[in-house]
Amino acid sequence: MFDSLFNFINLHNGEDKKEKVLENVISNISFRGANLWILACAIIIASIGLNVNSTAVIIGAMLISPLMGPIVGAGFALGTYNFPLLKKSIKNLLIATVVSLTVSTFYFYVSPFKDVQSELLSRTAPNIYDVMIAFFGGLVGIIAITRVEKGNPIPGVAIATALMPPLCTAGFGLATSNFSYFFGAFYLYIINCFFICIATFFVVKYLKYPSVIIDSKYEKRIRYGISTLIVVMIVPSFYLAYNLYNEKKFTKSVEEFINSEFNSKGYILIYKKISYNTFPKKIDLAFLNQKLSKREIVSYNKLLEEKGLSDTELTIRQNDSDLKSEILRELDKQESSVSEKDVIISKLNNELGKYRVEDPKLIKEMKILFPEVENISLGKVEQYPDTDSTKIQLVLLYKDNENKPVETDKLQSWLSTRLNSKNIQVLKLKEDSKKDN
Repeated sequence: MFDSLFNFINLHNGEDKKEKVLENVISNISFRGANLWILACAIIIASIGLNVNSTAVIIGAMLISPLMGPIVGAGFALGTYNFPLLKKSIKNLLIATVVSLTVSTFYFYVSPFKDVQSELLSRTAPNIYDVMIAFFGGLVGIIAITRVEKGNPIPGVAIATALMPPLCTAGFGLATSNFSYFFGAFYLYIINCFFICIATFFVVKYLKYPSVIIDSKYEKRIRYGISTLIVVMIVPSFYLAYNLYNEKKFTKSVEEFINSEFNSKGYILIYKKISYNTFPKKIDLAFLNQKLSKREIVSYNKLLEEKGLSDTELTIRQNDSDLKSEILRELDKQESSVSEKDVIISKLNNELGKYRVEDPKLIKEMKILFPEVENISLGKVEQYPDTDSTKIQLVLLYKDNENKPVETDKLQSWLSTRLNSKNIQVLKLKEDSKKDN
C-alpha cells in the first residue's frame, strides 16, 4: 500500500532527462542582447502598471520577465555543488537587478505622476506570507521545469512569485528619495529570489541530480550556510507579519470603539483617520454637528485604555476651518479619480448633442400647422462652405401628401422663425427614393 502511494506522488514520474533540463537552465541564465532588452521593456511595463494602479498591466510585465532564469540557475548550482555555475548565475542576477533598478528609477524620476497607489504600497512591507508564496511558487516552477511536459504552471509561477513589482517599487523609492519604500521593496525582492533558489535546491537534491564535486565538507558548509540564510530571511518577515497582525487588531478595536461610543448614539462621523505607526497611536475624528467639551474628550481617552487601546490618543477636530479644508481635500481627491472612461463618455455626449434637435414639441407643432407633411426626418449635418471652415446646418426631409402638396417656402420660413435660425434647409423626398428595389 505504501509503495503504491509513494509511486503515486513520486516526482520521478514524468521527469525529463537531467542533462536536457540542466542544458535548458544554463541557456536561460545569461543576460545579454535580447534578454536584456526584454527585461528593460518588462520593467517599464511593470512601472507603468504600478504608476496607474493597473493589476492587469503588472501581471503582463511579470509574464514576459526573464528574471527567473539566473535564480533557478543558482538553485541548480547549489544542489549540484557547481560553483562556476553558481558564480555565473549570481553575476547575471546582479546585472539584471542593477538594470531593473536603473530603468525603474529613471522612469519614476521623469514620470509626472508620483502618487503612492495601492499596488505600489502593497510591495513595501513583506511578511511571512510572502516567504511562503516565494517558496511554494519556486517549488511549482522547478517541478514544472524538470518535467517532460512543461504544462501551464510556468506563467502562474511568474505571476505568483512577483519578481518585477518589488524591483520597480524599489526604483520608485530611489526616484522619490523614500528609502523606507526602497528597503521594504528590495527586501521583498531578496525574499522572492532566495526562497525560489532554496525551493530549487531542495527539488534538485530530491531528484538526485549528479554533483560536480563530491565532498562531504563542501556539502556541510552549504547546508549550514543555507540554514543560516533561511533564519536571517525569515526572522524579519515574522516580525513584519506580527506587526501587521497587531495593526489589523488595533484597527478592528478602534472601529468597534467608534461604533459603540459614537455611531450607535447618532453621531454623524464625517472624518476619520487612524494612525498606527506613531507614538502614541492616534485617532482623529470629526462630527457633522456634535461638539464635545474638553472634559468629554479626556473621558473618552481614558475609556480607550479601558477598551485595551493603550498608548492611543483620541483627537476630535472641531475647528470649522480645519473641517472645511479636509472636506475640500476629499472632494478634490474624488474629482481627480474620475475615470478616463467617464471623460470619454462625456465628450461623446457633447459631440452627439451638436447633431440632435433637442425640442420634443417641434414635430407635434409641425403636424398641426402642416398636416400634409408625412415621413419627417429631422437632424443636423456639417456644412463646408469653404475648405477650411465648417458650420452646422439643420436639414428637414419630408414626403407630402399627393392630394395636398406642402408649401416648402412657408414651412422653411416657419422653421427659421420657430428655431431662430436662418441656416435651415427643407428638402422633399422623391417618390422613387422610397420605392423598394
